[in-house]
Amino acid sequence: MEKNAKIYIAGHRGMVGSAIHRKLVKEGFTNIITRTSAELDLRDQQAVTSFFEENKPDYVFLAAAKVGGIVANNTYRGEFLYENLQIQNNVVHSSHATGVKKLMFLGSSCIYPKMAPQPLKEEYLLTGPLEPTNEPYAIAKIAGIKLCDAYRMQYGCNYISVMPTNLYGYNDNYHPQNSHVLPALIRRFHEAKEGNAESVTIWGTGTPRREFLFADDLADACYYLMQEYDEEGLINIGTGEDISIRDLAYLIKDITGYTGKIDFDESKPDGTPRKLMDVSKLASRGWKYKVELAEGIKLAYADFLDKQSATTVQ
Repeated sequence: MEKNAKIYIAGHRGMVGSAIHRKLVKEGFTNIITRTSAELDLRDQQAVTSFFEENKPDYVFLAAAKVGGIVANNTYRGEFLYENLQIQNNVVHSSHATGVKKLMFLGSSCIYPKMAPQPLKEEYLLTGPLEPTNEPYAIAKIAGIKLCDAYRMQYGCNYISVMPTNLYGYNDNYHPQNSHVLPALIRRFHEAKEGNAESVTIWGTGTPRREFLFADDLADACYYLMQEYDEEGLINIGTGEDISIRDLAYLIKDITGYTGKIDFDESKPDGTPRKLMDVSKLASRGWKYKVELAEGIKLAYADFLDKQSATTVQ
């Protein structure tokens, strides 16, 4: 990417999009185009068409999506499928129509079959049934990958797809009902500390293992791949390392300074036993994550506290 190239980040205010924005600014890019969802509704085909015709970006990072936790995914199944398809279809097609040089589509590790072998290799896509609770979101993301490949095959478009593992970091979602496990635990341990709670109860046995990548490391990988990677299909982005929910809970307990005890409610479900990405394809191209989990959680917790104090001041 040329330093003066027009770069459009779709979803620049989310955790992923904002991390990509920070990375590009740090690398000296000055012609970055952004629009809030109020300024540009990516579900609106005509609005997206007009935006691309007027601005003609050279490069596109498609990080915008309708996202949520397990409850939201399972409750609003129609919206998660329909709206994500709208966003992807509009941005990818308009990119082609206006001659975008390269587009990066960001997916999710939920695209892989529920019972796929671990660690998850790129070739496991479409080899078995999906996790039922977030199937609509996963179907939309799979369609996005295939749309990029179809435009590559038919029109020669240089569109690539990347699949990040579980993410955390600055601008994360800490909503009590629909945040993911790591930010949810940060909030719960913080509130337990503030309220002098004797204990924090966590669902399940604590034995399931999950992989976590700091969002700014993802942005670094995306920047690297935008320069170095030009293949069809998809490429995983992760650490290649995982941690049990039990160990994660004790790590966050220490970082937040909570001094009570942790109870594991074994009557509650554990979920998938393990979810780890195979990152050998990315590693073979010379990229590796930088931020270790404990360091990243400290940074995320500091950001959470900043957001809390800003809300209190308002």
